[in-house]
Amino acid sequence: MKHLPQIALMTLAVAGGMGLSPDTQARVTGFEIGNTVVDYDGERFGESGAYERIEAVASFAINPTSSRASNFADLEKAPVNDQGEVVFSTEVVILRPTEQASGVLFYEVPNRGRNLSFPLLNLTSISGDFAVDEPGDGFLMRQGHTMVWSGWQTGLSDSLIEIDLPVIEGVTGESREEFVFDNHESVSVAALTYPAADLTPEHASLTVRPTPDAPRRMVEGLSFRYLDENRIEIQRPTSMDGGAIYEFIYIAKHPVPAGLGMLATSDLVAFLRGAQGHDVETPLNNIEHTVAMGISQSGRFLRDLIYQGYNADSQGNRVFDGAMAHIAGSRKTFTNYPFAQPGRFSRQHEDHDAVGDQFPFSYVETLDPLSGQSDSILAACRENDTCPKLMHTDTSAEFWQARASLVATSPTGEPLTMPEDVRLYFFAGAPHFNAWGGTSSDSDVCKYPSNPISVAPSMRALVNAMASWVVNDVAPPASRYPGLNGEGLVDSEALNLPPLQGEVPQPPINALYARNHTMVPPEAGEQYSVSVPEVDEDGIALGGIRQPYVAAPLGTYLGWNLRDQGYAEGQLCNLSGSFIPFESRNDISNDGRKTVSSRYPSPESYQESLGKAIDELVDTGFMLEEDRQWVMEGAPEL
Repeated sequence: MKHLPQIALMTLAVAGGMGLSPDTQARVTGFEIGNTVVDYDGERFGESGAYERIEAVASFAINPTSSRASNFADLEKAPVNDQGEVVFSTEVVILRPTEQASGVLFYEVPNRGRNLSFPLLNLTSISGDFAVDEPGDGFLMRQGHTMVWSGWQTGLSDSLIEIDLPVIEGVTGESREEFVFDNHESVSVAALTYPAADLTPEHASLTVRPTPDAPRRMVEGLSFRYLDENRIEIQRPTSMDGGAIYEFIYIAKHPVPAGLGMLATSDLVAFLRGAQGHDVETPLNNIEHTVAMGISQSGRFLRDLIYQGYNADSQGNRVFDGAMAHIAGSRKTFTNYPFAQPGRFSRQHEDHDAVGDQFPFSYVETLDPLSGQSDSILAACRENDTCPKLMHTDTSAEFWQARASLVATSPTGEPLTMPEDVRLYFFAGAPHFNAWGGTSSDSDVCKYPSNPISVAPSMRALVNAMASWVVNDVAPPASRYPGLNGEGLVDSEALNLPPLQGEVPQPPINALYARNHTMVPPEAGEQYSVSVPEVDEDGIALGGIRQPYVAAPLGTYLGWNLRDQGYAEGQLCNLSGSFIPFESRNDISNDGRKTVSSRYPSPESYQESLGKAIDELVDTGFMLEEDRQWVMEGAPEL
């Protein structure tokens, strides 16, 4: 996000780090403000008033021999300054109210350097950049929260918010890349995560396979050459279609201690809320509570941060009072590893065996019969009483692509009972992620039109419920998630789907195996028990929370889609889900689903069904009454 103005930066204060002892913990050493402006043309958001934006760079130092540094991969190899510390920095953006503040610091973990909380909560459009320029309907501003973003991932473009970590010179290691091009070009150029240490082709390997479970092979017509240390050109064989999986293993150089992204997140938030032990003073006042939200990749990162013990700051205090892990499924991240690749995550077809999907999966301590370990995402924070109040929210997509059943069940499929400080919520029939106002669309790669459902109405209510939980200890709605009571989940092959577009589909699930990631590529062991929600007569998932347009449907809303002919046909297709409209007239459609006219004899009856669906959500705390109008107005036409 290299858009700080080229002006003399104002430094709040920087203290020297001389005379450090081995026990000196990590700390913020500088907070340089490059720009402060009243945003949105001075627009007022109720009692919060206008909002001020602060753009800054936070600097950090950590003694690599300290106890807080002990768990970071490769940190002992990183360069140090004259005081023996590893130093790094991250970009920071703060939005704060100019008048009445809630006392809540709302921190969003950026997703690949982007802000997704505004598209989800403020009803803005999704941007490819880090964007806070448009307030949308100002939902977060009206709550009076102070909003913060900071970088945790390296290697992003200048338009995204990122962290600046030291490069480790003189260290090489195996790195594995996977490419699915989803086109029919004969030659493709692929970027490498890390530069190649050796450009000799014989010292690297390239294989191809049609599906993730097929053997890796060298085939006729497959070859590669280095264009430079950061790119390869792949000659693709005519025997493989557009969805084939290309795996490249090579000797890489210039790793970074990527796990420091967790430390930067933890210590920055602790610093901003006024924690002791830093070299500078926080620019914020009266921060009494902190809530974190992570969406998709950043939801996995938030789970990982808590699991690895970084919801405790350098002084041993709780960092986030509340945490909202949205659409993370049962996964963590490929972050705190040598030659980490935080952008990769397992799906059924793409990056199927990427690092970051292994035990533990849930917030309850369970025994893993495949590894013999007993563990929990909350194990570290339980030891020092720093666990946040936690909401975990998933859609139908996560049960297919992210093994979400393992959040609510043991590795062998038995139901788990969540602790009082954890809530699990399931959005039935929703895809992975959509901003509000999207429409269904076709693609060359996926068989069915995409699923347009956004879970914005319920997520806005849950953000408010989290604030009340943290600030006033008002308990949020009870969990709604398949598997918690031993019901609602089935084996994917036993799913009773109706015919759709003339045939009963057979979607594969993203199966999970215990894997030995010390080998490249990793070696697969035994398989875990992974299930999916049962469905109704339309094929829509049962249980959980149905958004109004799913509760009063005009078609079948699915969390999965299938790859089409020519693109690894029959495999799961990305994360867009599917929407298959009902036929308009006749009593029974050709595929057995009831038609629109048989469900809603008139536009008024459709509006009544929507109203009843909203009533149920409002009554149970999963939608705000104030949001009724725009949800009704945005309903698809009958």
